[in-house]
Amino acid sequence: MSETNSADPTISEIERLLTDTGTSDENLLAVLDAVLERFGCGVGTLHEADADQRVLTLRAHRGIPEPLFERVNVIPVGKGMAGLAAERREPVQVCNLQTDATGVAKPSARLTQMQGSITVPILAGDHLRGTLGVGQPNEHEYDQAETDLLMQIAGVIGKHFGKATG
Repeated sequence: MSETNSADPTISEIERLLTDTGTSDENLLAVLDAVLERFGCGVGTLHEADADQRVLTLRAHRGIPEPLFERVNVIPVGKGMAGLAAERREPVQVCNLQTDATGVAKPSARLTQMQGSITVPILAGDHLRGTLGVGQPNEHEYDQAETDLLMQIAGVIGKHFGKATG
């Protein structure tokens, strides 16, 4: 991957999309598509946080198999990769979802057929706004530059999501 910095064209594209047209579901799907293309991923999710309910609600997705959709539509904070990333407010990754035995990813995540997966929290300052998750079809451990870029992207999204949550 190229050197991570705020000049990455994906960050500029996402900033433009969100500034010009807001966080409609259609627009968030375009944001997710830009992230998936940048990282060569086939599966992605973008959840928005609801602090009152301590849940993450799916706002945009690509590549989620139908049997898994109901499980990822609303995720309790602390459960699965997205819930853990939200709870910890730090990236959570697995090199291979298909063989992961750590318990970080739920066994049903194998239905995606993805291997290298990461979910990062979407933060605005200290406030949790949601999570951004991506997965690719091969074993992959996201390096620091890739993780930093995903966190930068999540920060841009966080500036545009609704009210800050706790």
